[in-house]
Amino acid sequence: MTLALYAHPLSSYCHKAEMALYENDTPFDLKMLDGSEPVWSEFTKLWPIGKFPVLTDGDRLITEATIIIEYLDVHYPGATRFIPDDRDAAIEVRQLDRFFDNYINTPQQRIVAIAIERDLGDEAKFRGQLETAYQVLDRWMDGREWAAGGAFSLADCAAAPALLYADWTHAIPKGHKNVWAYRDRLLARPSYARALDEARPYRHMFPLGAPTDRD
Repeated sequence: MTLALYAHPLSSYCHKAEMALYENDTPFDLKMLDGSEPVWSEFTKLWPIGKFPVLTDGDRLITEATIIIEYLDVHYPGATRFIPDDRDAAIEVRQLDRFFDNYINTPQQRIVAIAIERDLGDEAKFRGQLETAYQVLDRWMDGREWAAGGAFSLADCAAAPALLYADWTHAIPKGHKNVWAYRDRLLARPSYARALDEARPYRHMFPLGAPTDRD
C-alpha cells in the first residue's frame, strides 16, 4: 500500500512529517497542496477541517504531524525510531515535541499572521514568548546532541522547521550558542535538507521575507 502525504511546501508541520518520511526512506506519494486541482478537492473531501499535513494509508486517514510520525514509527519502522521504547525517554521526547510546537512554532506563526493581517496588537507578546523559549532551549541543549531521549527522535523532527522559521521571524540571539549549534545540525541532517531543498522554489512566498544567503 502506498502512503500519500497531503502537504503544503512551506508549512512547518508538513516539513516535520516529511522529515520523518525521508529519515527512513519511507516511500510515499506527495500530494502538493498548492491550490491546484484535483488534489485540493481530494484533500478537503478527506479532511474538511482543512489543516495539513494529512497522511493516507489505503483507507486510513492520519492527521496532525506528531500523530503521523507516531503512526510511521508503529507501522513503517526503520533504522531511526522516533519514539524510544523506554517509557521515561518517550515521555521526554513527547515533552520536547510539545515544546517546539507550542512555544516556538505557535508564537512564530502568530507573528506571521499579525504581519499578514496588519494588526500589531499582540506582536510584542509573541516575540517575548520566543525570547523566553530560546533561553530555555539554550540551557536545555547544553551538552546534548539531540533534543530528547538520547537520540534523534520525533522531537527533532518538530525542532527543525520550528527553529528554521523562528529565526527568520524573530532572530535567535547569537549568544545562544547551543541553540545555534543544534539548529545547524538539524538543517544539515539529510532528511531535513531534502525537505528544505524541495521548498526552496516557494520560499519567496514567506510573508516576512526569507534569507537569500543562508539556510
